[in-house]
Amino acid sequence: MRFGVFDHMDRGPQALGAFYESRLRLVEAYDRAGFYGYHVAEHHATPLGHAPSPGIFLAAVAQRTRRLRFGPLVYLLPLYHPLRLIDEICMLDQMSGGRFELGVGRGISPIELSLFGLDPEQAPEMYAEALEILLQGLRGNSVDFAGKHFRYENVPLELAPVQLPHPPLWYGIGRADAAAWAVARGMNIVSNLPAAGVRPITDRYRAEWAAAGQSPEKIPLMGVVRHVVVAETDAEAARIAAHGYPRWRESFLHLWLKHGTLLPTPSAMPAETFAAAEASGRAIAGTPEKVSSFIRREIEAAGVNYLLCRFAFGDIAEDEALQSVRLFSRDVMPAFT
Repeated sequence: MRFGVFDHMDRGPQALGAFYESRLRLVEAYDRAGFYGYHVAEHHATPLGHAPSPGIFLAAVAQRTRRLRFGPLVYLLPLYHPLRLIDEICMLDQMSGGRFELGVGRGISPIELSLFGLDPEQAPEMYAEALEILLQGLRGNSVDFAGKHFRYENVPLELAPVQLPHPPLWYGIGRADAAAWAVARGMNIVSNLPAAGVRPITDRYRAEWAAAGQSPEKIPLMGVVRHVVVAETDAEAARIAAHGYPRWRESFLHLWLKHGTLLPTPSAMPAETFAAAEASGRAIAGTPEKVSSFIRREIEAAGVNYLLCRFAFGDIAEDEALQSVRLFSRDVMPAFT
């Protein structure tokens, strides 16, 4: 069992420059505490995501950490020129000594894609082509590709990643029938679903992995993202979570409400309160003992081997997030690692 951190980089009450510096101090704490990975979302035109160019923030992460692995979860591939992104990935992997984790996706929000002048209906095709180009470029020293959206003829590449043939791949997954596609590419997977929805995905992933003749000891990470608040008492943890969650939820829904658009699926709709999110199994607030019990249930019910904690969200203060990190690393992680 490994532990990581997922960060929407959703903005709290701070000025933007202070917000970035605060997040970098938290990232330093994740590094010291022994977390495996730090994963940053990419969003645009919304307070949900203040790392719309995640590579820039992650370049700072590379310099402020020593062991922590990191990457986007995910790069929105339809918004990138694939050749430029290959160079960025190589730079980040080299600058970090081979600690980069490559998350890829087409984007959950059609509104964000539309703001860039893209037809959301074409996003899956653009994503598939861009991913093929990325993998070709990272594995070799040139790109030769002819598709509907991208065409390159023997374009030379000067940069290469440290991790060969490419940094580890990550993919957000919401359906069991997507597991075979992820297994074929050796992808680590992450889900936001409750444990009951995750279990069919992890079961299918393990079955596809075994069918491919792969060793179960080498299976990639299969994770879930959960809001996590840890304090000395359940009451204190509940208080912190209750004041942090509404602002995060408001940011999450910002674009959808602004454009009068419902979320694409009911499963993506955040609960109205932290207490409701906790009741659904998507969040936990409490003492280390309570949080440890929750993780044991998640492992058994969801079949995961990776938990991505969202410690900083909404208007949770830096010292409150640091308290969660300190207690989690001291009193929770040792029982599972």
